[in-house]
Amino acid sequence: MKELESVPAGWKRDTLSDGDGLSGEVRLSDGGAVFLPFRYAFKWEGKVTWHYCGSWPATSLEAIRVERDRARALIKDGVKPTDAKRAAKIEAQAKVEATIAEAARHQAEDLPLRAMFEVWLRDGVKRAGENGELQRSFEKDVLPLIGRKPVRLVDEGDIRAVLRAVISRGTYRMASRIYADLVQLFAWAEARKPWRALMIEGNPTKLVELAKLLPHGCDPDAERDRVLSPDELRELHAKLADMEAAYAATPAGQKYGTDRPLKKETQLALWICLGTLCRIGELLMARWEHVNLQIGEWFVPGENTKTRVSWKVYLSPFALRQFKALHALTGDTPFCFPARAATGEAPAHHVCVKSVSKQIGDRQTQFKKRAGPLAHRKHDNSLTLSEGAAGAWTPHDLRRTGATMMQQLGVSLDLIDRCQNHVLAGSRVRRAYLHHDYAAEKREAWERLGERLDALLVALNVVPRD
Repeated sequence: MKELESVPAGWKRDTLSDGDGLSGEVRLSDGGAVFLPFRYAFKWEGKVTWHYCGSWPATSLEAIRVERDRARALIKDGVKPTDAKRAAKIEAQAKVEATIAEAARHQAEDLPLRAMFEVWLRDGVKRAGENGELQRSFEKDVLPLIGRKPVRLVDEGDIRAVLRAVISRGTYRMASRIYADLVQLFAWAEARKPWRALMIEGNPTKLVELAKLLPHGCDPDAERDRVLSPDELRELHAKLADMEAAYAATPAGQKYGTDRPLKKETQLALWICLGTLCRIGELLMARWEHVNLQIGEWFVPGENTKTRVSWKVYLSPFALRQFKALHALTGDTPFCFPARAATGEAPAHHVCVKSVSKQIGDRQTQFKKRAGPLAHRKHDNSLTLSEGAAGAWTPHDLRRTGATMMQQLGVSLDLIDRCQNHVLAGSRVRRAYLHHDYAAEKREAWERLGERLDALLVALNVVPRD
């Protein structure tokens, strides 16, 4: 060792022998330091072959000799040292790749339900509003409970736990919708990789019966048939007017102690739904560019409709007054019902399509199973009608009420369907060849409904006229 330490730089390219075929060539690093790569010389198939054993001083001379002895033993056993070295590298690489593959396999086996839902949302389902409502319901009621759980471990008990949590709130129709969505999600996944391989115990939704989780006699899918009577319509408008009058009469500085009335935009939305038979979601997504206040027409693009079919609403004087009053409030924005924007910024979107339904429901809490008020939400019965004898009412019930009033006025059922933008019954051939738009007939039907509402409400001086 000391001999190597005393090798001068002038011996560059000289070879030093350590015996038994091991020798090192004197070399200089970029910094001028001496180092010696050692090689072991041996004959293989009649030719001299070299096996690298290490470089001194990075590798000690003792370790270099051990590598020489290992190579010599391999040769004795008929194994070429360079081949053995290459094989060792291949084996080491194979072990690394196997470790990576095993980790990937475990990761694939532990894919969570949230990952499956997100792929389904992107590639397996297409609903109105870019699946927004579907995503909201899962984020609220499904994913917080089982979103992180590996798909392979999700069982029928997990599905029941999700549904029971929703049912405990008394929201039976929501439980039915979530159950149907879970059935659709797992049926989609059951036919596709990698999800089907993860369902080692089968599709858990096939083992769950929603009817056994609901209260006895409950049918969440039963069609609502709530229709507001003329007296209830008068009561509704009177209540809205009284709320505004009470708030306006409260002196400044004391208004915090007085209940705020329902937002004026929300009030107008209710009367527009009643007077046009539109769906509340279609209305809340409306843009002013689609409303012509001069000729009294509102165009509803197909992407905003449940049927994905565009339609045109011919506004009666009653409905047109509501739109004009709304325009005075929000006409400086692109949206008829703009979402709240940051100070100094223009609204970038319309309000949530559930906002009006929530505001109405929050004022009929006797029909809800709530332990107390929700944060930043109303919690009273100020909009309960007929003292609750007929049950809760929703904005969608106004659409049904308006349609029923049309029926009472003698409008044909087929025309009422057209005024509601329903998918019409009949053969595909009929729908393909009969393209009359019934514009005049629909305009007359809406005007007759508007006249009926005017007679009902204006007579009480509750709906201002132009």
